[in-house]
Amino acid sequence: MQLQGFEKKDFDTFYIDGLDERMKAIQERIQPKFKVIGTELTDHLSVKLGQEMFLHIAKHARRSVNPPNDTWLAICENKRGYKKHPHFQLGLFDDHIFVWLAFIYELPGKDKIATQFLSDIDKLQSLPNSFVVSLDHTKKDAISIQELSSEHLNRVRTVKKAELLIGKHISKETAIELDTEVFINDVKETFDTLVPLYQKAMHVL
Repeated sequence: MQLQGFEKKDFDTFYIDGLDERMKAIQERIQPKFKVIGTELTDHLSVKLGQEMFLHIAKHARRSVNPPNDTWLAICENKRGYKKHPHFQLGLFDDHIFVWLAFIYELPGKDKIATQFLSDIDKLQSLPNSFVVSLDHTKKDAISIQELSSEHLNRVRTVKKAELLIGKHISKETAIELDTEVFINDVKETFDTLVPLYQKAMHVL
């Protein structure tokens, strides 16, 4: 399959009723794109980080009733899985694309990472104005990077279920209009900006 960005039909996937029906559409419409885009991004990060990185595509295997509201690919240094590791994410909700460096609740040592980031909160807040932060990967909500506070990071440090995802949102309307090469380069540049944070996190684990 040729490298291509996302179109209206991909976002419309999340309006399909029924677990099996929506999963079929995810597998047919979105996952083939994830494989091609994800391979491109994984190769890019492997070169950038000077180590082999591995692509994972969300399977939503635990779902038995409710269809997923979003789907994603993840890239990390572990071949077997990504949830217990700092990882890069690219995924879709029905109204936007998210591009994250993700520290989710399954990650052992999340408290150490949050403690490190607390001491460098000025550097986090000096990321580009277009960057946003999510505190729960299951929700669409995000705050601007400038709004990230020590209280947020303290919660990530002390609350097991608390999460930290840093990156960008790209609206559905923008994503549909973007040239594929421009889109891929934007994601690569976002990941490149986040690489120092990834390296800092890996250093304390």
